[in-house]
Amino acid sequence: MKLLRIGAPGAETPAVRTDDGQTFDLSGLTGDIDGEFFAAGGIGKVQAALAEGSLPLLETSGLRIGAPVARPGKVVCVGLNYRDHAEETGAAVPERPVVFMKDPATVSGPYDRVPIPRRSVKTDWEVELAAVIGRKARYLADPSEAADHIAGYAISNDVSEREFQLEYSAQWDLGKSCEGFNPLGPWLVTADEVGDPRTLRLHLAVNGKVRQDGDTKNMIFDVAYLVWYLSQYMVLYPGDVINTGTPAGVALGLPGNPYLRSGDVVELSIDGLGSQRQTFVST
Repeated sequence: MKLLRIGAPGAETPAVRTDDGQTFDLSGLTGDIDGEFFAAGGIGKVQAALAEGSLPLLETSGLRIGAPVARPGKVVCVGLNYRDHAEETGAAVPERPVVFMKDPATVSGPYDRVPIPRRSVKTDWEVELAAVIGRKARYLADPSEAADHIAGYAISNDVSEREFQLEYSAQWDLGKSCEGFNPLGPWLVTADEVGDPRTLRLHLAVNGKVRQDGDTKNMIFDVAYLVWYLSQYMVLYPGDVINTGTPAGVALGLPGNPYLRSGDVVELSIDGLGSQRQTFVST
């Protein structure tokens, strides 16, 4: 099952897309796809409504697709979580997850234009698997418990401004929380449909040239471990988003550092989760 939100920013209609490509309106069941939706067992209610055939069809032609999760309480990011990415950036392979936070307001639609910040010269891309929390996770006893707390998965582009991130502050926030710096979607694929999140290929191209071609099997810390680990230090609430890291191929680690410029087009995909496409524009 694929959950999505369709319409203008701030006025999206919650929807579900079935395997046959039909899209159904969920506004009769929920006001939005957000933390409250997940906490109230929204996924089960949608499954039941689909089985009953009670949901109205939604015409989507020509309409914008927004982020599949509205107003996440927090976006938790994991850095250097692929060995090859750590090596390309000259960083040591971490012994514990490298954790930082990203402003939830950065979350945007998967096809929205992404502003390049003023004075930016090092705007970079990062294709990532995002896990969305479905149940409150607090002090989980073991990584095996994590699966029961994950609603589903989506593609995330953890856009970064490397000069702001690495040269202007000891913290990474300045380079991670710029406007529009977290395209998410096009949909949230429920965990039961994704299966094993450790066997997904990630792909990113810039202006048609492949830059990232990785696989989640190469994560240093897998999704279950990350959810367990984070729950030891913070409470994860329904609707929270976890960006789980990126493989090698970012501009920071490539010869010549081909950072993004106005007009560049970035295309991302992950097995079973669809694809994104953004044009980067000057502000």
